[in-house]
Amino acid sequence: MLDKTDDISVAADNWLVQFEDALASPDDVLLKPLFHPDSYWRDVLALSWNIQTVNRAFAIIEELPAHARRSAPHDFRIDAERAAPRRVTRAGTHAIEAIFKFETAVGRGHGIVRLIPDAADDDRLKAWTLLTALEELKGFEEQQGHTRPRGQSYSRDFRGPNWLDLRKASAEYADRNPDVLVVGGGQAGLAIAARLQQLKIDALIVDREARVGDNWRKRYHALTLHNQVQVNHLPYMPFPPNWPTYIPKDKLANWFEAYVDAMELNFWTGTEFVGGSYDDATGRWTVELRRADGTTRTMQPRHVVMATGVSGIPNLPDIPGLKDFGGKVMHSSRYEDGENWTGKRALVIGTGNSGHDIAQDLHSSGAEVTLVQRSSTLITNIEPSAQLAYAAYNEGTLEDNDLIATSMPLVLAKRSHVLMTEQSKELDKPLLDGLARKGFKLDFGDGGTGWQFKYLTRGGGYYFNVGCSDLVASGAVALRQFADIDTFVSEGARLKNGEIVAADLIVLATGYRPQEELVKKLFGEAMAARVGPIWGFGDGQELRNMYTRTPQPGLWFIAGSLAQCRINSRYLALQIKAIEEGLLPRDVGPRADFS
Repeated sequence: MLDKTDDISVAADNWLVQFEDALASPDDVLLKPLFHPDSYWRDVLALSWNIQTVNRAFAIIEELPAHARRSAPHDFRIDAERAAPRRVTRAGTHAIEAIFKFETAVGRGHGIVRLIPDAADDDRLKAWTLLTALEELKGFEEQQGHTRPRGQSYSRDFRGPNWLDLRKASAEYADRNPDVLVVGGGQAGLAIAARLQQLKIDALIVDREARVGDNWRKRYHALTLHNQVQVNHLPYMPFPPNWPTYIPKDKLANWFEAYVDAMELNFWTGTEFVGGSYDDATGRWTVELRRADGTTRTMQPRHVVMATGVSGIPNLPDIPGLKDFGGKVMHSSRYEDGENWTGKRALVIGTGNSGHDIAQDLHSSGAEVTLVQRSSTLITNIEPSAQLAYAAYNEGTLEDNDLIATSMPLVLAKRSHVLMTEQSKELDKPLLDGLARKGFKLDFGDGGTGWQFKYLTRGGGYYFNVGCSDLVASGAVALRQFADIDTFVSEGARLKNGEIVAADLIVLATGYRPQEELVKKLFGEAMAARVGPIWGFGDGQELRNMYTRTPQPGLWFIAGSLAQCRINSRYLALQIKAIEEGLLPRDVGPRADFS
């Protein structure tokens, strides 16, 4: 019995042995005692070929056996090369956590099981959470380490093309189509292209910027990443150990350029994706690309991966009277730095990260700045509060921590972030009280789930304070409420009480329109309607249409932070590879919602 030992490794190993026996059993008699009534199973492709979460023991026991019969999981064992089984606290619950590995009929995977006692069953240890995640496909393993390519074909053939010749020919696509066209060359595009390249899938990245990394390089002058370096590595090439904790935008942009070269990624800069259509009969896209020199190229890839970010098109709201303003108006995406506005007056509309950072940059350049709040905003100090979500990455290996992040079902992730948000509110109390006294409208996310769930549901609505909130609290940066503005006039904003807030510059830090708007623009309304909402959770427990097959065959989406792209690019690439090798149908098929 699992509750008869104090050795947590033995307890975890015993559970895995019983779990494997139960999956091989023709009925669910052996499976029922293994799951706590309040349990969660998250499967990432390994057994179901979906990214899905099933809540509660009765639903898991009903769902799991059918997938097990198809996928034939076996050889479950503690992975001696990963963190040893240990006692942890996750989402406020004390548990035994063990990382294991296993195999299926077509692949190899890793997982995490967390065991807690069931008080209703004599404190027998049962699974509280279970992750089963696909790691690689048998016969299509990545060539790394001792299996790396030897390069003999060009290093020993003095009459043949050398490495550079082959790279140039590969990137030209003079006589072939890529298997996958990746639209967007930020962290999402680089991560998925690198994963695909390791799986021998021919992928081409296209980006309309003139230089790799310009999507970071061209952003406002003072920008640095708001989370720490140990969280942010790209696949295969971690940042050097002497890099700063918070990476400056230009340093990251230059790394992207070096990454493309080192990972041998095919990348067309100065190339705009104009649009495309899909042929169901051939299973191919016809897409149009416009090059910087004015030429166009039509390609027919089998897959298109949209890696253009969480949001698509800048949101330019219809603001009464703004057209009458006599000064300069720009969206935050066009803002670069405040040097040209020294001694001038600026209104920054929007109080998310971009709005605050731009306001602070303008203030530092000697501008007179007013921050205009449109809706309540979550404020958290960048240290230590904003970093609480990444505490695990300060210890252990990147691989273990990525698996731990993958293993948390939505319900428990929300519970964790409620606890972290309460902790951050206490840590930040002096700042928050100072903002409240100035009339700043604060919130802490839906249900108190904090900044990360604001990001996952709407892509913004929060600010990591690196100084601007202190400026607002002290009055150095003025604060106005958008609701108090009647209209805009030539001189600036006219308030409802008749006062004029004069301005020379208005920056619209008003965010971006949903990704589905970009789909509509590039692929048409019918396809956008077929795909449906992108990002956020809707009624389900996974991000909608993200990192997985969508209702439109051959159309994929990847977005998010560097960590999200690093983690989930593996799973997206494995699905594309499985489709290419005939292991997975290109159509999604019906899916149940186990929320």
